[in-house]
Amino acid sequence: MISGIQCETDTAKAHTLDAQFMVEMEIFGLTTSTRTSSAYALILIEAGGSRRLPIIIGAYEAQAIALEMEQIKPPRPMTHDLTVQIITDLGGQIEHVVVHHLKEGTYYANISIKGPISLHKVDARPSDAIALAVRFSCPIYVDELVLEEAGVVHEENLTEEGHMNQMKKPDMRSTEEKKSPLELLHEQLQIAIETESYEKAANLRDQIQRLKG
Repeated sequence: MISGIQCETDTAKAHTLDAQFMVEMEIFGLTTSTRTSSAYALILIEAGGSRRLPIIIGAYEAQAIALEMEQIKPPRPMTHDLTVQIITDLGGQIEHVVVHHLKEGTYYANISIKGPISLHKVDARPSDAIALAVRFSCPIYVDELVLEEAGVVHEENLTEEGHMNQMKKPDMRSTEEKKSPLELLHEQLQIAIETESYEKAANLRDQIQRLKG
């Protein structure tokens, strides 16, 4: 919080986070792409929950997130470090970032920056927004509708040996029953989730959405 601010302005109130429809997420990890070295899958996991959201990002943004998570400081400021310096030097603070929309396979995000006078909402790519979020140690949220559409679910089962992760299995059917292309894609999606092939899962999810649309 910025010192000296006693109350929110009208602009700040207009940008207040609607927590009813937002789910707080944490960074679960980064995985390399199996198709190209220039792409990574950023995996977000629901805080205190089991849903995960894979987002395909570029190598530079993945490096920016990984360096900050590992507390590795480059000899010269990277773009996201420079952005942090500019915001703080101007008396600002990032309060939270939100992945709020998914359209045709592209995610959209907002960065909420609180300055000395008002709160500003800035449009951003999720990769850039999250790279800044880890530097400010601020919450990451995903709209519930986005998580319902694109998230994948893990079930947490507690055993005598401890916690064991188990994916949801597709319904078992007779081998004689002919399955539709949509059903086959759903089964492939479940296999991809079980093997934690999140990039493949994201691609299959997009194919399913195109068929449904």
